Amino acid sequence: MLSIKTFLCVLCILVAKKKFNAHPFTYHEEIELEVSTLTNLGLGLGRVSVEGRGVENWVVMVPFALPGERVRVRVFRNHKNFSEADLVAVLRPSPQRIVPRCPLAGRCGGCQYQHLAYAEQLAWKRRQVAELLEHLAGVHFEVAPVIGSPREFGYRSKITPHFALPRPDRELAIGFLRQGTRFDIVDVPRCEIATGPINERLAAVRTEVRAAAAAEKFARGATLLLRDAGGTVTTDYDTVVTEEVGGLKLRFLARDFFQNNPFILPAFTAHVRDQAAASGARFLVDAYCGSGLFALTAAGAFERVAGVEISETSVAFARENAAANGIANAAFQAGEAATVFAGVDFPPAETAVVIDPPRKGCDENFLRQLLAFGPRAVVYVSCDPATQMRDLRHFLGAGYELGAVQPFDLFPQTRHLECVVTLRRAGGGQCDSIHSGEE
Repeated sequence: MLSIKTFLCVLCILVAKKKFNAHPFTYHEEIELEVSTLTNLGLGLGRVSVEGRGVENWVVMVPFALPGERVRVRVFRNHKNFSEADLVAVLRPSPQRIVPRCPLAGRCGGCQYQHLAYAEQLAWKRRQVAELLEHLAGVHFEVAPVIGSPREFGYRSKITPHFALPRPDRELAIGFLRQGTRFDIVDVPRCEIATGPINERLAAVRTEVRAAAAAEKFARGATLLLRDAGGTVTTDYDTVVTEEVGGLKLRFLARDFFQNNPFILPAFTAHVRDQAAASGARFLVDAYCGSGLFALTAAGAFERVAGVEISETSVAFARENAAANGIANAAFQAGEAATVFAGVDFPPAETAVVIDPPRKGCDENFLRQLLAFGPRAVVYVSCDPATQMRDLRHFLGAGYELGAVQPFDLFPQTRHLECVVTLRRAGGGQCDSIHSGEE
């Protein structure tokens, strides 16, 4: 007689097969292929041709496979013009393949590149930014070498492990999503990219959570927070933490957004400041200012600085941070970034604007207002170069020119990076519409 667990597994397989599109490969069919490149999602990409099925140069995406490798993979999904597969075996490894530090590499979805030498990670990230710039913005431009993190591991100052609804038939998994899944959680007793203090605190947090789960104190799963601020780790979302960047001490709530690699922040913020100041602007607007990271680290290079942020608590901290660090030329206001320029009295021709939008990029309302304001220069910071390059078309269509494209690796061992694009107004004047992005 089947156990409940076995029955559920069989049921899941039957449902998956029923929904599976069997062209060009059957469910879990194993094939061999040569990996030719890496996508900006960190996936190996190869092409195969199958005689008798009318398939030539069919694209197959494979996580944890590297360019130049021959691999055996197991197909789990066919799309209209490509397939997704799991890596089964590396038949001919790349010379750049290394042994991952984390024993969970290949299962945990948090890191995509632990098996790739760090210098090669930086080289591929640079290439991926250049490809996105060409394909999404239609521009050929020299992308600067990626500035690497001072720490390849142990750099992340915030992690958010998850756990699902506790079940009596198995030990509670506390960790991150399994690679390629939306709900399955891999148990992570230690995270190699997190700081040492976080890993020390993580062990105690896991014990506390499991004890509470055994006492049936959870009605659902949850997301935990561990944030390290100079060696002191908090798990309380409302705790005030302090981060030191370039001699400034910045305070904010543990739950608020703040860059999670403090070791690279001095170089990162200095580049943003220097790019904005190099335009010759006298004034600076930080349109997504948070608790004041870019505005305050750049304030010394400008006569006046204005910051705007939707979070009122972050604005309160930005004001406190300015006062605590003796910065008198920076003012902050709470409000939508899309209405920031209505209250800015800086002359556009003498103003630089720093924007660091969410991963989804800038919305059209904000772009329309920014381009109508027509600043002297824009320094666009993004954690997603794909949406950044999409937005770039609007700036180029409105008369801005590329000055620099500088990636920073705030996230070693993962596919993620930050990219700073500098744009300068070509001929002066203002623009009251955004470019359609059409060729």
